[in-house]
Amino acid sequence: MSKRIYAKTKEEIELIRENCLIVSDALALIAEILKPGITANELDKAAEELILDRGARPAFKGYEGFPATLCISPNDVVVHGIPNDQEFVDGDIVSIDCGTYSKGYYGDAAYTFAIGEIPEDTVDLLRITRESLYKGIEKAVVGNRIGDIGAAVQRHTERKYNYGVVRELVGHGVGRELHEEPQIPNYGRRGKGKKLQAGWVIAIEPMINLGKRHVYQGDDGWTIRTRDGSVSAHFEHTVAVGVSEADILSDHGRIEENIKNNPNLLDF
Repeated sequence: MSKRIYAKTKEEIELIRENCLIVSDALALIAEILKPGITANELDKAAEELILDRGARPAFKGYEGFPATLCISPNDVVVHGIPNDQEFVDGDIVSIDCGTYSKGYYGDAAYTFAIGEIPEDTVDLLRITRESLYKGIEKAVVGNRIGDIGAAVQRHTERKYNYGVVRELVGHGVGRELHEEPQIPNYGRRGKGKKLQAGWVIAIEPMINLGKRHVYQGDDGWTIRTRDGSVSAHFEHTVAVGVSEADILSDHGRIEENIKNNPNLLDF
C-alpha cells in the first residue's frame, strides 16, 4: 500500500460510487435471502453472481490469497471470516463485508445482520455500532482531522457504553487500490492526525465488541475473533470527504429495505 494519499477527481469519485452501489446491491441481496438453514457458501455464490452480472469482479477473491467473494463473520468473528457450509441458525448475527472492482476502481461496504431473535444486549450493540458509523461520517469534512473520526466512534461506543473498540483493524482509503492511505482508526483524539482534504475517499468501518477489545487471528490466517468470545458488530460505508458534509458513496438503505421485508431478519 502506497503511503501517499491520493485526492480523487469528481469523475473518479463517481466510478468509486458505481462500485459501491454494486456492493450495496450485493449486500441487499444477502438481506433478501439470509435465513436459518442457508450457508455462507450459498450467500457467497449468490453475491458473486450478482457482481459478475453487473460487469464488476469481486475485489476480495484472490486478494492476498483470500478464497471468497465475501467476508462472512458470524457472532464472535469480528472480520475476515471465510465462507463455509455451516448453516446459520436463529439467534446468529453475521457481519458481511463486500468489495468490487471495475473500470479501474474499487468499492467497499459492510453490514451486520441479525437472524431471528437475539439477546437485547446484542441488539443494542448492533444499533449503537451502526450509530457510531454515522457519528464518524459526520466528522469526515474538510478541515477536520483523522483523529476526529476515530474519537467520535470511540466516544459513542467505548466511552458511552463500555464496548470494546478493536485497535488492530482500521478503516482505509479507497480508490485504484482496495486499501490505500490514510488509515482510519475507530479510536483517537480530537484534533490529532492528518487534516482531511477534499477529494479523499475513505472507508469508515467501526468494529465493536460487546466485551473487551482484544482479538486474535485463527489458524486459517484470516479469521479474526474476539479473545473473550463476545459477539462483535461491523458496519462500513465508503465516503468522499466533503466541504460541509461527507458524500456517502455506498447505500445501506437498499439493505435495510430488504431487512424490513425479510421475516427471518431482525430490523433493529
